[in-house]
Amino acid sequence: MKYLTQLFLPLFVFSFMIISCSTVALTGRNQLNFISSSEMLSASSQQYSAFMSENKLSSDANNSRMVKRVGSNIQRAVISYFAANNMSGRLAGYNWEFNLIENADINAWCMPGGKVVVYTGILSLSQNESGLAVVMGHEIAHAVAEHGNERMSQVLLTQLGGIALSEALSSQPQQTSDLWLGVYGLGAQVGVMLPYSRIQESEADRLGLIFMAMAGYNPGTAVGFWERMAAEKEGQAPPEFLSTHPSDQRRIQDIKTHLPEAMEYFKK
Repeated sequence: MKYLTQLFLPLFVFSFMIISCSTVALTGRNQLNFISSSEMLSASSQQYSAFMSENKLSSDANNSRMVKRVGSNIQRAVISYFAANNMSGRLAGYNWEFNLIENADINAWCMPGGKVVVYTGILSLSQNESGLAVVMGHEIAHAVAEHGNERMSQVLLTQLGGIALSEALSSQPQQTSDLWLGVYGLGAQVGVMLPYSRIQESEADRLGLIFMAMAGYNPGTAVGFWERMAAEKEGQAPPEFLSTHPSDQRRIQDIKTHLPEAMEYFKK
């Protein structure tokens, strides 16, 4: 029996992954995603509400307005880009929110449904509105490309036996909540998973540049931002933002290769 289990379990997992493959919007890459959009949006709303109830909004009115302004501009760009690619249905159920919280950590994230949080600690590196657009465009790109869904599917498969998200939340709420926090980089559980893959990062970089360009921000700003982020990483523990977002010279070079495409949207 033990031999049969060892023999068939890998086959089951492989078959499950094949059946559960979906396609990343806008890039066409196949990804593992067996969580329904409705499940992800519902869980996202609950987790986001819980996070916001436990954290303090920034009292800096100017920076808070800037976060909302940049977020709204990129939101419009995303909606326009998806419409132009006949994929508006992928954004069904989105209820966008953009908030700045009082936290010295260098971090930002976006949950499914457009739930975006920026930490005050990252503003010193973003420096201005265009730099902030780099951060928010990249994080929103991760969300609309469903990278979080992909990672959560991997976690459910490898750590909880592939059960549905709703069942996991019901039967193992604390463990599932911790896994969720790790997937989206909200707290101490960030290390629960491997970082975003190089492919996911490249997709988020490319799409993020396009979104910020369509929103009216010069995508060339991204090079300076990631150079500052890389410098911040040197000689110390990486900022929270880099726990799931590796920054290195190869990444910066890749961004430079994406710039000509993004600049076409900036010029329109």
